[in-house]
Amino acid sequence: MDAFIAACLAVSRGPLFGLFLTLVAYRAALWLNQRCHGHPLSNPVLVGCVLVGAVLLAGGIRVDSYMEGGRLLLLLLGPATVALAVPLYHQFAKLRRSAGALALALLAGSLLGITSSVVLGRLFGLPETMVLSLVPRSVTTPIAMGVAEAIGGEPTLAAAFVIVSGILGAVLVRPLFTRLGLMDERVLGFATGVAAHGIGTARVFQISQGAGAFAALAMGLNGLMTALLAPLLLGWLGRLWH
Repeated sequence: MDAFIAACLAVSRGPLFGLFLTLVAYRAALWLNQRCHGHPLSNPVLVGCVLVGAVLLAGGIRVDSYMEGGRLLLLLLGPATVALAVPLYHQFAKLRRSAGALALALLAGSLLGITSSVVLGRLFGLPETMVLSLVPRSVTTPIAMGVAEAIGGEPTLAAAFVIVSGILGAVLVRPLFTRLGLMDERVLGFATGVAAHGIGTARVFQISQGAGAFAALAMGLNGLMTALLAPLLLGWLGRLWH
């Protein structure tokens, strides 16, 4: 038993432990999601995060040790995002017909995402660094970290806010749209992509390929729009607030 414990400790300190733990946790989360028939609260990303966090806490494993291997998965974010161009190509005709409405929705979503982060953060008395890190919460992780660093926030904190926003969006999107009676895949996909980036996009792909394509487009464009608007809006909101 002592040898087994020593072996487990040695593995936990290895550079590939984070990668192995993430893959096992996500596989277990997918199994649970299937057993729960896709219930929103059994979202694989949410369950996977809980499982990984539980193992790290139970084993007393530091996050930086976990990230030695977990960081390898971050390298796949770029290629995975680029791969979303495939469903966009297949849905190009629908996207082109809705271009005007999508442009207005994108502008409104980006403005609301940035403004609500600043206003709510100020109202709740959050520290300045936390407020600035919260601003890019609705865009995909690599862009959010870059935007947060550029405006004076903390990239690591911004990544955490992005993950939380994405999980909430993925969990709430289907029940919310069902309650509102909004079943148009263009509305479902684009709204989810603007508000919940990659995690939400993965969720709506399970519902409809068309909705997933609109979500992928919204995710990419919202990242660009947020990067352009965030510095401008922060200056204006700062003067207004003071």
